Amino acid sequence: MKKTNIIFLLIAFISTTLFAQTEWKFDKSHSEIGFNVTHMLISEVSGNFKKYHGTIVSPNDDFQDATIEFEAQIASIFTDNETRDKHLRSDDFFNAEKYPTLRFVSKSFTKVEGKNYKLVGNLTIKSTTKEVTFAVKYNGTITGPWGKTRAGFKIVGEIDRFDYNLNWNKALEAGGLVVSKEVELEIKLELIRKK
Repeated sequence: MKKTNIIFLLIAFISTTLFAQTEWKFDKSHSEIGFNVTHMLISEVSGNFKKYHGTIVSPNDDFQDATIEFEAQIASIFTDNETRDKHLRSDDFFNAEKYPTLRFVSKSFTKVEGKNYKLVGNLTIKSTTKEVTFAVKYNGTITGPWGKTRAGFKIVGEIDRFDYNLNWNKALEAGGLVVSKEVELEIKLELIRKK
Protein backbone atom coordinates (compact mmCIF):
# COMPACT_ATOMS: atom_id res chain seq x y z
CA MET A 1 0.00 0.00 0.00
CA LYS A 2 2.80 2.40 0.92
CA LYS A 3 4.58 1.65 -2.36
CA THR A 4 1.39 2.41 -4.28
CA ASN A 5 0.99 5.75 -2.49
CA ILE A 6 4.61 6.67 -3.21
CA ILE A 7 4.16 5.83 -6.89
CA PHE A 8 1.02 7.99 -7.10
CA LEU A 9 2.83 10.86 -5.37
CA LEU A 10 5.74 10.60 -7.81
CA ILE A 11 3.38 10.59 -10.79
CA ALA A 12 1.53 13.61 -9.41
CA PHE A 13 4.81 15.46 -8.82
CA ILE A 14 6.11 14.73 -12.32
CA SER A 15 2.79 15.71 -13.90
CA THR A 16 2.66 18.96 -11.94
CA THR A 17 6.23 19.78 -12.92
CA LEU A 18 5.61 19.08 -16.60
CA PHE A 19 2.37 21.02 -16.80
CA ALA A 20 3.87 23.96 -14.88
CA GLN A 21 6.33 24.60 -17.71
CA THR A 22 5.40 27.57 -19.87
CA GLU A 23 6.87 27.91 -23.35
CA TRP A 24 7.48 31.30 -24.95
CA LYS A 25 8.37 32.10 -28.56
CA PHE A 26 10.25 35.11 -29.90
CA ASP A 27 8.14 37.90 -31.43
CA LYS A 28 10.54 38.76 -34.26
CA SER A 29 8.73 42.00 -35.07
CA HIS A 30 9.78 43.36 -31.67
CA SER A 31 13.06 41.55 -31.00
CA GLU A 32 16.66 41.86 -32.14
CA ILE A 33 19.85 39.77 -31.88
CA GLY A 34 22.36 42.61 -32.07
CA PHE A 35 26.02 43.40 -31.53
CA ASN A 36 28.37 46.40 -31.27
CA VAL A 37 32.11 46.63 -31.98
CA THR A 38 34.55 49.51 -31.66
CA HIS A 39 36.00 50.80 -34.95
CA MET A 40 39.46 52.38 -35.00
CA LEU A 41 39.27 53.15 -31.27
CA ILE A 42 36.90 56.09 -31.73
CA SER A 43 33.45 54.89 -32.80
CA GLU A 44 31.03 51.98 -32.69
CA VAL A 45 29.55 49.90 -35.49
CA SER A 46 26.31 48.06 -34.80
CA GLY A 47 24.76 45.09 -36.52
CA ASN A 48 22.26 42.30 -36.09
CA PHE A 49 21.10 38.98 -37.48
CA LYS A 50 17.93 39.19 -39.55
CA LYS A 51 17.11 35.47 -39.38
CA TYR A 52 16.96 33.69 -36.04
CA HIS A 53 14.66 31.67 -33.84
CA GLY A 54 14.50 30.75 -30.19
CA THR A 55 12.42 29.61 -27.27
CA ILE A 56 12.26 30.14 -23.54
CA VAL A 57 10.69 27.59 -21.22
CA SER A 58 9.86 28.88 -17.76
CA PRO A 59 8.79 26.88 -14.69
CA ASN A 60 7.21 29.92 -13.02
CA ASP A 61 5.83 33.41 -13.59
CA ASP A 62 9.04 35.29 -12.72
CA PHE A 63 11.20 33.21 -15.13
CA GLN A 64 13.58 32.06 -12.38
CA ASP A 65 15.39 28.92 -13.65
CA ALA A 66 14.03 29.35 -17.19
CA THR A 67 15.84 27.60 -20.04
CA ILE A 68 16.76 29.71 -23.06
CA GLU A 69 17.90 28.71 -26.53
CA PHE A 70 18.38 30.65 -29.73
CA GLU A 71 20.05 30.18 -33.09
CA ALA A 72 20.96 32.82 -35.69
CA GLN A 73 21.74 32.39 -39.38
CA ILE A 74 25.19 33.84 -40.11
CA ALA A 75 24.28 34.67 -43.72
CA SER A 76 21.64 37.07 -42.41
CA ILE A 77 24.19 39.35 -40.72
CA PHE A 78 23.39 43.00 -41.38
CA THR A 79 25.42 46.14 -40.62
CA ASP A 80 23.86 48.37 -43.29
CA ASN A 81 26.97 48.07 -45.50
CA GLU A 82 26.95 45.26 -48.08
CA THR A 83 30.73 45.22 -48.54
CA ARG A 84 31.28 44.88 -44.81
CA ASP A 85 28.54 42.24 -44.52
CA LYS A 86 30.18 40.13 -47.23
CA HIS A 87 33.49 40.42 -45.39
CA LEU A 88 31.86 39.29 -42.15
CA ARG A 89 30.37 36.26 -43.91
CA SER A 90 33.79 35.31 -45.33
CA ASP A 91 36.44 33.10 -43.75
CA ASP A 92 38.15 36.20 -42.31
CA PHE A 93 35.32 36.22 -39.81
CA PHE A 94 32.34 33.82 -39.59
CA ASN A 95 32.73 31.68 -42.73
CA ALA A 96 28.97 31.47 -43.22
CA GLU A 97 29.26 28.76 -45.87
CA LYS A 98 31.04 26.30 -43.57
CA TYR A 99 29.50 27.42 -40.27
CA PRO A 100 25.99 28.65 -41.12
CA THR A 101 24.69 29.24 -37.59
CA LEU A 102 25.61 30.50 -34.16
CA ARG A 103 23.84 28.92 -31.21
CA PHE A 104 23.24 29.70 -27.54
CA VAL A 105 21.99 27.22 -24.93
CA SER A 106 21.49 28.36 -21.35
CA LYS A 107 22.90 26.60 -18.30
CA SER A 108 21.29 28.81 -15.63
CA PHE A 109 19.00 31.81 -15.33
CA THR A 110 18.92 33.31 -11.84
CA LYS A 111 17.43 36.39 -10.26
CA VAL A 112 20.02 38.81 -8.86
CA GLU A 113 17.74 41.49 -7.47
CA GLY A 114 14.43 43.00 -8.51
CA LYS A 115 14.21 42.89 -12.30
CA ASN A 116 17.88 42.02 -12.76
CA TYR A 117 18.92 38.47 -13.67
CA LYS A 118 22.09 36.63 -14.60
CA LEU A 119 22.13 34.32 -17.63
CA VAL A 120 24.92 31.75 -18.06
CA GLY A 121 25.18 29.46 -21.06
CA ASN A 122 27.20 28.07 -23.93
CA LEU A 123 27.69 30.12 -27.08
CA THR A 124 28.84 28.24 -30.18
CA ILE A 125 30.41 30.07 -33.13
CA LYS A 126 32.45 28.34 -35.88
CA SER A 127 32.31 25.01 -33.97
CA THR A 128 33.91 26.63 -30.89
CA THR A 129 31.81 26.58 -27.72
CA LYS A 130 32.53 28.89 -24.78
CA GLU A 131 30.64 29.65 -21.61
CA VAL A 132 29.37 33.23 -21.50
CA THR A 133 27.57 35.32 -18.90
CA PHE A 134 24.94 37.95 -19.64
CA ALA A 135 23.27 40.62 -17.53
CA VAL A 136 19.52 40.55 -18.07
CA LYS A 137 16.82 43.10 -17.33
CA TYR A 138 13.29 41.68 -17.13
CA ASN A 139 10.90 44.42 -18.28
CA GLY A 140 7.74 42.67 -17.13
CA THR A 141 4.80 40.66 -18.44
CA ILE A 142 1.52 42.01 -19.81
CA THR A 143 -1.57 40.89 -21.67
CA GLY A 144 -1.79 42.83 -24.93
CA PRO A 145 -4.95 44.29 -26.54
CA TRP A 146 -5.38 41.12 -28.66
CA GLY A 147 -5.28 38.83 -25.65
CA LYS A 148 -1.73 37.48 -25.99
CA THR A 149 0.54 37.35 -22.96
CA ARG A 150 3.89 39.01 -23.63
CA ALA A 151 7.14 39.40 -21.71
CA GLY A 152 10.12 41.65 -22.42
CA PHE A 153 13.85 41.32 -21.74
CA LYS A 154 17.10 43.12 -22.53
CA ILE A 155 20.21 40.92 -22.49
CA VAL A 156 23.73 42.39 -22.56
CA GLY A 157 27.15 40.73 -22.48
CA GLU A 158 30.61 40.80 -24.00
CA ILE A 159 32.72 38.21 -25.78
CA ASP A 160 36.26 38.13 -27.13
CA ARG A 161 35.86 37.36 -30.84
CA PHE A 162 39.36 35.89 -30.99
CA ASP A 163 38.07 33.08 -28.72
CA TYR A 164 35.84 32.04 -31.63
CA ASN A 165 38.47 32.35 -34.37
CA LEU A 166 36.99 35.56 -35.77
CA ASN A 167 40.56 36.71 -36.21
CA TRP A 168 40.79 39.27 -39.03
CA ASN A 169 42.34 42.59 -38.06
CA LYS A 170 44.77 45.33 -38.91
CA ALA A 171 46.92 47.28 -36.49
CA LEU A 172 46.75 51.07 -36.36
CA GLU A 173 49.91 53.13 -36.50
CA ALA A 174 48.84 54.89 -33.31
CA GLY A 175 48.34 51.53 -31.60
CA GLY A 176 45.24 49.41 -31.23
CA LEU A 177 43.20 47.55 -33.83
CA VAL A 178 40.90 48.58 -36.66
CA VAL A 179 38.18 46.34 -35.18
CA SER A 180 38.09 45.70 -31.44
CA LYS A 181 38.46 42.14 -30.23
CA GLU A 182 35.68 42.81 -27.72
CA VAL A 183 32.16 42.45 -29.09
CA GLU A 184 29.18 43.62 -27.08
CA LEU A 185 26.08 41.48 -27.57
CA GLU A 186 22.78 43.27 -27.07
CA ILE A 187 19.67 41.18 -27.38
CA LYS A 188 16.20 42.67 -27.09
CA LEU A 189 13.41 40.15 -26.74
CA GLU A 190 9.67 40.38 -26.75
CA LEU A 191 8.17 36.99 -26.08
CA ILE A 192 4.71 35.60 -26.69
CA ARG A 193 3.42 32.82 -24.48
CA LYS A 194 2.39 29.75 -26.40
CA LYS A 195 -1.10 28.49 -25.64
